[in-house]
Parts: sequence; structure tokens; C-alpha cells
Amino acid sequence: MTDTSPPESPGAYLLNRVKAALLPLVPARFRSDLPLVPVVRLTGIIGFSSPLRPGITLAGMAKPLERAFAMPNARAVALLINSPGGSPVQSHLIFRRIRQLAAEHHLPVLAFVEDVGASGGYMIACAADEIICDQSSIVGSIGVVGGSFGFVGLMEKLGVERRLYTSGENKAMLDPFLPAKPEDVERLKTIQHGIHEHFIALVRERRGPKLTGPESALFSGEYWTGQTALGYGIVDGIGDLRATLRDRYGDKVRTPVIAAERGFLARRLAGASTGLNGLSQPAGLAEDVVSALDARALWARFGL
Repeated sequence: MTDTSPPESPGAYLLNRVKAALLPLVPARFRSDLPLVPVVRLTGIIGFSSPLRPGITLAGMAKPLERAFAMPNARAVALLINSPGGSPVQSHLIFRRIRQLAAEHHLPVLAFVEDVGASGGYMIACAADEIICDQSSIVGSIGVVGGSFGFVGLMEKLGVERRLYTSGENKAMLDPFLPAKPEDVERLKTIQHGIHEHFIALVRERRGPKLTGPESALFSGEYWTGQTALGYGIVDGIGDLRATLRDRYGDKVRTPVIAAERGFLARRLAGASTGLNGLSQPAGLAEDVVSALDARALWARFGL
């Protein structure tokens, strides 16, 4: 076929040569010719948030996700996930927001699981078109768990009397200071079953024919290492973010991390938690201890 386009003028030719010569001197973040895959990090307990120990919530992740998907010339968006789960509501809200943004911007989503992508963490990973993890990552736990403590025997030993006043016969359901009622436990299990069924439906919708493991194991709440999860169709591959993206988009792929910003109140409280003598103030220390214990218990379920 004969090229009928007009010949390039000497001025345009010279300008293009100058641009090509100067292009390597332009900082990578300003170059549109280099492949770009923004990375959104989702680390911590989902829905478990305090000013000093922020967790993963839609409120905290909405802006980073929107910034990542709106970046010009992005080839895809990567999610870097390290979470043992938490709130099913926040997990689903974040899942939905990722899918909405992916549809709006027509971008593929890749999820990379680090130590753990379990329960709500795995639900968020299912928002991706592909899930990649390390061979030793903990993945799965498609189930619902809830727990509490019972202090009835301890209160009797201490001679403490519980006085509770309510309006509504079920208002004090599963109060840890009162004996558990079988009907209350059954009511809780009914709620958990409904949440579990929704989780199962979401995984089936997103993973579809990729799921090859037996349903008795897949949806039992069990979790696996990455290699077993790959065999079950829970994930799509074994690898890490850097190597995978360089393999797909070239050695010069840019992977800027889009981090969640801490609010003014969080920064102020974090600063106020340390006194003039350099020691933590009691209120900040107590909150940190409680937060750490709760978070530690959830991570410990996966041996971490």
C-alpha cells in the first residue's frame, strides 16, 4: 500500500528529534510513554479503626481508589492486600467500589496477596480480575465468625451483681455478663448463615468455573497456603507484584503507591498521645493496648 500522508516538514522533523533526545531526561512520573500501574495498599483489619490504629474502611479507601483509577495512561490497577478480614459490610462496600471504578474506567484489576488474604480480605481480592499470591500466603476462609466472652462465673466469685434495664425483650441478647440463652445463639447463627450465603454467592460469581475444589472444603471457612489455593481455583497464580508487573508491562513499568491519607483528627490524636516528657499518655496507651489485643487475636487465627 502506498503511503499518501504528507511528508514531514523540516521543522516538524527537527522538533521530533529534539523531543526524542530530551525524553530520557524527563522524570519518569511525567512521562506518558512509560507503562503505569498504580498500586493501592489495603493492610490491616477491615472495619477495625481508631484514630491511632486506622483499619480498612470504605471511608478511608474511597479517595485512594478513585485516585488510582483516575490516573492518566494507567494500564491496570493493582491491589496489594494483607488482611485477615473483619467487617463483612466494609469488605463488601470496598469490593463494590472497586468493581464500580473498574467498570467506569475500563481498567483491569490485579490483586496481590501478601501474608494473608482471608475472609473479608479475600472478599476484597475477589474484586480483582486476577488474584496472585505467594506460595506461602494464607488465602480463603470463606466463612463467618463471631465471638464473645462470658463473665458470669467471675462475677459470682467477685460478688458483683449485674443490673441491666432494657425496653425490648431481645435488647440485651448475648450480653457477656448474663448466661447465654440457646434461642439467642440460634438467632445469631441464623444471621451468620445469611452473611455466609452472600459471601459464597459473591465468590461463585467472581470466580465461576475457575473454582475446582470441593464445595465442602471451599465454603467451609477453611484456609490454605497459596499453592493449595491455586489448585482449588481460589487464586490465579503464584508470584509477587514487582515481578508480575514487570513481566507483563516491561521493566520500566511505573508502580506508584496510592496511600490513604490520615485525617487531621488522627494526626492530632497521634501527636497528643505523647506527653512533654516523651512518655505515652494513659488514654492513648489504653486505646493502643486494646486495639493491639483485638488485632492480635484476629491475626493469630492464621498463625501470624
